[in-house]
Amino acid sequence: MKWADRLLSAYGFALLAAVGFSIVVAWVGGHRVDRFDSAAISAVQGWESPGLTRLMEGLTWFGETGPVAFISVAAMATGYFALGFRRELLLFLVVIAGSALLSKSLKGLFHRERPNLHRLAEETGYSFPSGHAMASLALFGIIAYLLMRRARSAGGRALLAAVCALPPLAIGISRIYLGVHYPSDIIGGYLVSGIWLGLAIGAYESWNRKPSDRQGEKRS
Repeated sequence: MKWADRLLSAYGFALLAAVGFSIVVAWVGGHRVDRFDSAAISAVQGWESPGLTRLMEGLTWFGETGPVAFISVAAMATGYFALGFRRELLLFLVVIAGSALLSKSLKGLFHRERPNLHRLAEETGYSFPSGHAMASLALFGIIAYLLMRRARSAGGRALLAAVCALPPLAIGISRIYLGVHYPSDIIGGYLVSGIWLGLAIGAYESWNRKPSDRQGEKRS
């Protein structure tokens, strides 16, 4: 994929995520999402069993600050020593740190209380957007992007995207199952991280473009 195509894709993805997030915010603010949230929580918590609860507790743990930091450091070390990443590591840091700051800022802005229907775990702080959803999508999203840039085939890129989508999805479901987030919190978290990923990747593509790309722009 050419530089210009990657740039357009990144900013286009960010724009679509921003539109989606605006819709979710409007629905949450107008309580138009309440029926959807209640139905989805009831469906997911209908799976409840002791074994599944232990699994969900383990999955949600991977979205905590400590595990996210550990995976981030491990991914950066692997990228540096095994894949020769240099500039990419700066992008990685910006995405992870920016996601954490956005999560704190937006929770303080929206002040949405957590659901109190059937709690299987205790959690403090505000609910919207989900910090676990944001952190996991930012982490595995940037890993997917960096690896996909090295993939040689469309099939390989599609496989990487599918594999990296699984952990954020599983973590998001675990938060609903444990009763500490509304489904709209999870969707909102994914969309905010999508905005941030798209903007960060777009800026990186612009900064990292090759001299041949710049010369082509001048000739055009």
